Amino acid sequence: MIEKNIFLRPFNTTGGAVPFDRITIADYEPAIRQGMAEHDAEVQAITDNEAEATFENTVVALERAGATLNRVLGVFYPMLSANADDQLMEISNRMAPVLSEHFNSITLNERLWQRVKHVHDHFDEAAHDAEDRMLMRETYDGFVRSGANLQGADREHYRMLAKRLTELTVKFDQNALKETPRYELWLTADDLAGLPENILDAARQAAKDKGRDDAWLVTLDAPSYVPFMKYSDRRDLREKLYKMYNRQCTSGEFCNLEVLRDIANTRLAIANLMGCDTYADYKLQHTMAATPANVYDMLNQLREAYLPVERSEMERLTEFAGKLEGHPVKMMPWDYSYYSNKEKDSLFNINDELLRPYFELGRVTKGVFGFATRMYGLHFTPNHDAQVFHPEVEVYDITDENGKAVGMLYLDFFPRPTKQSGAWMTSFREQYIDKDGNDVRPLVTLTMNFTRPTETKPSLLTIREVETYMHEFGHALHQLLTRCKYQALSGTNVYRDFVEVPSQFNENYVYEREFLDSFACHYQTGEPVPQELIDNLIASSQYGAAYACVRQLGFGFIDMAWHSITATYEGDDYAFEYDAVKDVQAFEPVEGCIMSPQFTHIFSGGYAAGYYGYKWAEVIECDAFSKFKEEGIFNRETARSWVENVLSRGGTESPMMLYKRFRGREPRIDAMMSRDGIKMS
Repeated sequence: MIEKNIFLRPFNTTGGAVPFDRITIADYEPAIRQGMAEHDAEVQAITDNEAEATFENTVVALERAGATLNRVLGVFYPMLSANADDQLMEISNRMAPVLSEHFNSITLNERLWQRVKHVHDHFDEAAHDAEDRMLMRETYDGFVRSGANLQGADREHYRMLAKRLTELTVKFDQNALKETPRYELWLTADDLAGLPENILDAARQAAKDKGRDDAWLVTLDAPSYVPFMKYSDRRDLREKLYKMYNRQCTSGEFCNLEVLRDIANTRLAIANLMGCDTYADYKLQHTMAATPANVYDMLNQLREAYLPVERSEMERLTEFAGKLEGHPVKMMPWDYSYYSNKEKDSLFNINDELLRPYFELGRVTKGVFGFATRMYGLHFTPNHDAQVFHPEVEVYDITDENGKAVGMLYLDFFPRPTKQSGAWMTSFREQYIDKDGNDVRPLVTLTMNFTRPTETKPSLLTIREVETYMHEFGHALHQLLTRCKYQALSGTNVYRDFVEVPSQFNENYVYEREFLDSFACHYQTGEPVPQELIDNLIASSQYGAAYACVRQLGFGFIDMAWHSITATYEGDDYAFEYDAVKDVQAFEPVEGCIMSPQFTHIFSGGYAAGYYGYKWAEVIECDAFSKFKEEGIFNRETARSWVENVLSRGGTESPMMLYKRFRGREPRIDAMMSRDGIKMS
């Protein structure tokens, strides 16, 4: 019965933790529908208010509306990514267009729009603080960008397009989620050359989990795919697995080719309705970059700086591979990880398997938490009473140095069929100040796909997985340390090309001896990482930096190409993508392989015309870290300034204004190029 639905009232739990033990699949859809009804009633109350529209009775009232809907969607959407079965996907398919229509009906509500516009036109900025001013601007701009100024048929056309776009992005996302588990590479004893013991143990365990004791199983999950491509001596199998990975969603039941074209064309139609030539023009209005020209300027500046170094790297690697094999090697994309790992090992005597025993997951977690304690005075206490959505999930209560509650953190480490690939941070509840003045603290979840423990070994991470952990933890800190009045502006609710700054900033510490010494030790002997290994790790940190940068630029060019079309696109998707990356591609195109149909970041994940933001943010975070390098990487005063001016402020002011308060100036590209060993021209 709807009256007993757990979502219809605030969770009566310690800290507001989600009572997963009392949530059933059957609760979601009724709660969403009830939440929409309550939200509609709250909006109706705002529009029926006969008093003159004010900031408090209109803008703030609208910001605080929809509590029940926020509560259920705050759990529903994270579960769709981390623990989605067929039933949950079916609910999503039914509810996505309904939710789209619900939110469109609010932004296209003429009476509500007129009240918001009245407040905007009569807003006395001097009477309000910076956060109020930003909420006013964001609310007004949100209505305009969602079609409030459209009239008649254009308004209805926008409503139809927005609903259609929601349906398409959900379909794209679910196709990608369902497609990945279908690909399996089964190995016999003759196929194992080059694979380290740890990888063999994981592949053996994966096979056993499928009911086979006579084989080894490699999948497209990152902890399986990445090391196989790095270590397997079987070039034919590397090629086979590479093509599996890069032909996902290109045919069959879960094909995304037509879907992605429809998404790009629908976005173009929305942009045109808003008076913009391209979707990139429309989307970038609300970013630091502001225009496609500025994005391309940044991408091309980095291409000019990094591409010559990347070309030299590839020539050297090709020569190395030829000497190793005793004959010329034509470098293909399934070769890069394999030969670069061997070359890196030969140059620096360092590789993932040498380091992996020192990065046992439990110890890494202690190191990550210790970083936050040392930098920000945070303390983490295991919460064994909090309910979880999967038995492997861990929960921690977080307090500050005065013992005051900061929030809760859920850690979800390992791959499973119901979880998307990759790693991400999200929240079951975001921070805000409620109408009674209470500081509602966030419930944050980190979701990863790390190497699983086996029957004989604990989870031992690669250096890249440690980087990923620190990256996502940076997002978590941005969410946890926020101190804002309004949920819409708190935590990671910032411009898309600024949101990666705190996360990428954290990655710098992985290559700092002072951080590594705090936790890294051998999982069997307890011995610390040998100084030689740490020295070699730090010395090797610039290896392949140009290749990595140029590869990332390629993703940015693909994204911008799809969102810079000026007419309905019905062409060849493969040719389109190949043309987009032709100036930065390291290898000739492989027939049948394409990135776009599985590029969830831009087609279903919020990064449309925004993938460049990773590099944009990298310039900023490198500049920020250079200040810590100057003043001490754990300098508490510098860390306090970082919190006060960046991490705690969310999207309450312009990102550049916040950053300049911390750094005293705008960011410069020098620090990133210096870190990567790229000489300024």
